[in-house]
Order: sequence, then C-alpha cells, then structure tokens
Amino acid sequence: MRIYLDYAATTPVDPEVLRAMELYLRDAFGNPSSIHSFGKEAKLAVEEARRKVAALIGAREEEVIFTSGGTEANNMVLWGFTIARVKKGGHIVTSSIEHPSILETCRFLQSLGIDVTYVRVDRYGMVDPDEVRRAITPRTFLISIMHANNEVGTIQPIKEIAKVAKEAGIPFHTDAVQTVGHIPVNVDDLGVDLLSFSAHKMYGPKGIGGLYVREGILLLPFLRGGGQERGLRSGTENVPGIVGLGKAAELAMRNLTEEMSRLQSLRDRFIKEVLARIPGAHLNGHPTQRLPGNAHFSFDGVEGEALVINLDLEGVAVSSGAACHSRHLEPSHVLLAMGMDRSQALGAVRFSFGRWTREEHIEEVIEILQRLIMSLRRVA
Repeated sequence: MRIYLDYAATTPVDPEVLRAMELYLRDAFGNPSSIHSFGKEAKLAVEEARRKVAALIGAREEEVIFTSGGTEANNMVLWGFTIARVKKGGHIVTSSIEHPSILETCRFLQSLGIDVTYVRVDRYGMVDPDEVRRAITPRTFLISIMHANNEVGTIQPIKEIAKVAKEAGIPFHTDAVQTVGHIPVNVDDLGVDLLSFSAHKMYGPKGIGGLYVREGILLLPFLRGGGQERGLRSGTENVPGIVGLGKAAELAMRNLTEEMSRLQSLRDRFIKEVLARIPGAHLNGHPTQRLPGNAHFSFDGVEGEALVINLDLEGVAVSSGAACHSRHLEPSHVLLAMGMDRSQALGAVRFSFGRWTREEHIEEVIEILQRLIMSLRRVA
C-alpha cells in the first residue's frame, strides 16, 4: 500500500473537481472573450467559479483575479507595487521565512534599487507584529507576510500585522496558499488588502490560482495584453482550470469545519506518538498555532533526504522541505531563520495529511519510521 503524506506539496484532484472540469475540456471550449454562444457559455462558467472562490474567502466577486497559481499571484503583488517606484526607489517589509516566490522576487527587486527588510522570526517560526512595526520606514510601500508557513506550518498573527499596516497606511499582502481551503480565511476578518491562493493545494488542478485585491487598492498589471481580469492579468482565461478551482472552493467551504477537526486529530496523534516512540525526535514549528495537517520533525543523527528516500522505498511519500526547492541538498532557509543549526536542519522531514489520510496510515507510518530511523542511525 502506498501512503501519501505530502499534501502540503500538492493534493490529488478531487473526483468532483475532475467531473466539473471535463465539460470545459471537451465540449464547452469557447473563449470567454468571444461574444457568440460558445464564448458566453465559457464566460458564465468563469464568473460562477469567481463567485465560489469569493464566497470561500469572504470577498466580493470583482475582487478576485485568476492567475496561473500562487507564484504568479505573489509576483503580481510585488511587481505591481514596484513598477511605479523603480526610478524613485522605496521599501518593502517581508519575513525571512517566506516562499521563494516572494524571497527571490524581493532579492531581484533589491538589484533594481528597492530596499527590503526581512523581518526575523522566533524559534517557532512566528513573526512578531512589533518587529514589523519597527521595520516600517517613511519609504515603505508594501508589507507582505505569509499566512502560514509552507514547511513548518506555523500560522502567523495576520490580524495583528494587518492592524500595524493599516495604522501606517501601507497596503498589506499575505500569501495564503497553505491556508485557503484548509482553515477559515476571511479577508475582512484578517484585514488584508491582497491575498494569494492556489488550486492545487486544495484538491484542484495545477496551473490555476488567484489573487484577492481589495477594492481601492491600486495595483499595476504585471502581464499586459488583452486586458482580461479587470486589466490586471491579460491572457485567455484557463476555463477548465478556473472551473476546477471554483469546484474545489465549493467543496472546501462545504467540508471545512469537519475536515479541520479530523486532520487536527490525526496530526495530534501522530505528533504525540512520534515524540513518545522515537528518541531524538523534535517537533518544529509552533506547538498549537499550526496548520491542521502539518507535522514537521527533526531527527537527531538522521539526514532528512536519506529518510525521505527510504520512506519512499517503503511506499510512504513525505518531504524534507518545500516541494519547490526540495531537490537542493541545502538546509531549509526557514529552519535556519528559526535558529536551528545546520545539522539539525538537514535532519528535518515534513509530514502533511489530507483528505484521503486515514487512522490506519498513521500507525503504519510510525512503525516504518521507527524502523528506518534506527537503521539509518546504525549506518551513520
């Protein structure tokens, strides 16, 4: 039996999502910009999906912009605010544990003359709102802090950070790719101005995601062309993908409370058993303020990559870091930012549970994990 415990990297497409997409892959293939019946049919499907996504995050339909995924949405924000300021410069505040789509873009913007402050985190991977406040300067034009970390699962105090941003009159963006569809996300409750999300993290297809842009926020377009998506994201809409995202949002909204509770129970049992049964196991991330399906550990005397490979040979899929850069044999920037030493960071593994994770999987994985860690330590 193969056991998939890497839901934070990507999720399987839900069968209901696939069924919803099939019509628009096969028969209803029109371009939403066309004025004939084929185009109108596609346009109606796009707007229905927009309504479902808006309902999931508590936004208005016109505030939802479809993109190719979370990376594009994050780039849209950073570039959209920077384009008008490249000649005169400015300042961005972000954190040291952001997704590479934020960090790498910020580093490139620095080469263009934009100043960036990377706010530190504590040993749990938590951002202190006061650190954000202290980082603000008169030249700050954007604050971007992720909602929950994609590696250790720590959920950030976004409401408090949003208040800091609002007091300073600075637009606030959050990368919510790991949270939308998994925990309650309401843009007004959080107080954010912009929010990124992705379909393939919540049982939708890859290659589609979106950006919430609060009405009144001036964002210059990152992609220019035909003026689709309120002129903010040109290009013919990915209708099947958008329909799939809409259906995934609908399913997430329907099952959110029940699924959260189920995953938290599995997560807590897994964490308790691993810490009790495997000496030298250390939980990474916040002990309580963490994603319901995330359990991230470091194991003394074990290299994370080796453990991931051996678990895969046993039929268990996990990750030693973020999927986007897990092929690099370097310690996680997130763990290093949390104060972890290099050797401990290299011994880290992320287990992430999802819709098809069951109780029996937990016990089987723990038994395999115990055996493999003992074996790897003997070899070391």
